[in-house]
Amino acid sequence: MTIIKDTNARICPVRLVFVFCLWLMSTVAVSDQSAVVHSEKASFQVTELVTGLEHPWGLGFLPDGSMLITERGGRLRRFKEGRLDPEPIEGLPPVWAHGQGGLLDIVVDPQFILNGRIYLSYVQGRLFEKVTTVVVRARLDAATLTKIDVIFKAQPMAYGTRHFGSRLLFAPDGSLLITLGDRGKREWAQDPGLDPGSIIRILSSGELPSDNPFIQSGPKRAAVFAYGNRNPQGLALHPGSGEIWMHEHGPSGGDELNRLQAGTNYGWPIISYGQEYFSSVPVGEGTHKPGLAQPFHYWVPSIAPSGMTFYSGKDFPAWKDSLFIGSLKFGLLVRLELGADRVLHEERLLADQYGRIRDVRQGPDGRLYLLTDEQDGKLLRIDPL
Repeated sequence: MTIIKDTNARICPVRLVFVFCLWLMSTVAVSDQSAVVHSEKASFQVTELVTGLEHPWGLGFLPDGSMLITERGGRLRRFKEGRLDPEPIEGLPPVWAHGQGGLLDIVVDPQFILNGRIYLSYVQGRLFEKVTTVVVRARLDAATLTKIDVIFKAQPMAYGTRHFGSRLLFAPDGSLLITLGDRGKREWAQDPGLDPGSIIRILSSGELPSDNPFIQSGPKRAAVFAYGNRNPQGLALHPGSGEIWMHEHGPSGGDELNRLQAGTNYGWPIISYGQEYFSSVPVGEGTHKPGLAQPFHYWVPSIAPSGMTFYSGKDFPAWKDSLFIGSLKFGLLVRLELGADRVLHEERLLADQYGRIRDVRQGPDGRLYLLTDEQDGKLLRIDPL
């Protein structure tokens, strides 16, 4: 391609200044519009705290005000005093990061000040071999993990790169809940003797609570708390009632929101509100069957939910008890108002502004924090105006 230059052309300085001012004004206007959101019940600003994260997955808050962020590729990062440490936390076990697998969730021990412990879920295995979801307990000493113990390993292992779960949550009684996907093997979700496709309940030591619903059925079922799940990636504790809520991915349609209850069969894949990805054929035997739980709420089409928290802060009183859920498919932050037996209202925020929202947490400061699942992922904070 030949570029022809006009050597006789001259640029008027006044015109140049005028054009620059127009550009500056338009840039500021776009920036202000993108930062401020006027929703149904509140106006807020989205503050970008960190950029450049590689597919961040989970977020944990430490007592000193810093945050730990998992990156799916296998790095644990620390955000402290307004900056991201350039070097990741050392000592992390080997992580199998392929497809949906990798370093997944993180939760901080409720007694962290006394024991310094954190818990991580990730995929363990080798390429071309069977892999599985594991949970480890570790001590955080400065910028290094020490005293690492595997406290849970999902069985059986399997080939494949999908449906690992995996969210972690400490229940009010101190037990640790772990969500597991069905690994793409639908029939596994209906066998409470298998871990995939279920919710696991253990103690922080890895031992089993004596009141688990299937503990009398033998060692293979002892850790299972509930089952019949496809790929649950959201767990949240209601700060008032103490109820635990769970959401999971459906196929093409049929994402579900449920109350988590001991011994419950949530129906996958026998019943579902979804259909096969490449056809209109419904999944399963229908949407209802005796003995199988109906979802509290479901989405058709799917929103691909991930991350979830109840809001109990003081900055947005109109949001009190609202349930916030990230959407991977539509790049949304979903706000739900819950009634006794149904969702009363749904509001969708931040559509296509920041990309796939992977995690949603409320911090100790009462603010909402979001992680975006992108190659250039972000840590965002919802601030009042």
